This record gives sequence, structure tokens and C-alpha cells, in this order.
Amino acid sequence: MRLRSGVREALARHGLAAEGEDTPATLRDRVNDLYLAEVCRLKARQRAGEIPLRDYAGHAQALKEGFALLGLPLELWTEPED
Repeated sequence: MRLRSGVREALARHGLAAEGEDTPATLRDRVNDLYLAEVCRLKARQRAGEIPLRDYAGHAQALKEGFALLGLPLELWTEPED
């Protein structure tokens, strides 16, 4: 499996890299786990009063944009086979 350079860069921004038996699906699962953890932290910050409710949607949107890799179909994560 040869990941596209943009996918490798996006994974690196989240502190991840493909290892051994990783597939695009397992990597996506790891990115998704990070995203869900960040969503939970964001909700906790809002509940604690760090983020006003009126600003929460903007923070949530920024978080979603930071995890754009999750919107890329798995078949586009790898270089085409020769």
C-alpha cells in the first residue's frame, strides 16, 4: 500500500503514520478516534464555560475542517496501482 503524499501529511498533522499492517480503513479508524476525542474535549470546554454557547458552532466547524481527511473516500487514500 502506498499512501498519497497528502494523506501522509494529514496523518502526520495528527501525529499518526502508517505502520506495518495498517490499511486505509485502520488508519481512518485511528483518525476518527482522535476526532471523537477532540469533540468530547470541545464539548467539555463548552460545558465548563471556556467556550460560550454562541461560539461553539464555530469551534466545532474549525475542528471538523481540521479532520478533512475523514471526508476523503478510502479509495483515494492510496496511489493507483501501476
